[in-house]
Amino acid sequence: MKRKIQVVLALLLLFSLLCGCTAAPAEAGEHTCTISISCATLLDKTADLTPEKAELVPADGWLLPETQVSFSDGESVFDVLQRVCREQKLHMEFSKTPVYDSAYIEGIGNLYEFDAGALSGWVYSVNGWFPNYGCSRYELKDGDVVCWQYTCDLGQDVGAELSKTQA
Repeated sequence: MKRKIQVVLALLLLFSLLCGCTAAPAEAGEHTCTISISCATLLDKTADLTPEKAELVPADGWLLPETQVSFSDGESVFDVLQRVCREQKLHMEFSKTPVYDSAYIEGIGNLYEFDAGALSGWVYSVNGWFPNYGCSRYELKDGDVVCWQYTCDLGQDVGAELSKTQA
């Protein structure tokens, strides 16, 4: 009798191990977010750009339409942008700002800060909010929607109001 109980327990243990291995949930720490990159503000300002820069602006204004990507625990907006740009073969240039311990995006798709005037450059929002700190310091959460937009007016033309960024 004792032997039968041991065999049954051994089989139950083996069964539970096998079930646990085959029915494992998605990798722990894996999440998804949506990212897009738009330079639509430049569509009606191509005359203000050099001819070389004007031809870089896509007809629909999208360098990257909304795209769902995976990321791991602890990854930042910058980590995902860097990976997506590399995968999409989209040129991206940044500089590290040690004083703020953050990355600053200088250009995406060969469109750089100041190409469309003194107040132009790249800004990002997450779920409609424009953080007032660098993208490498924003840790993503599952389901976040990240929008990179080229601004010609310090963000005012893409919906980033000073009072909202300071919230």
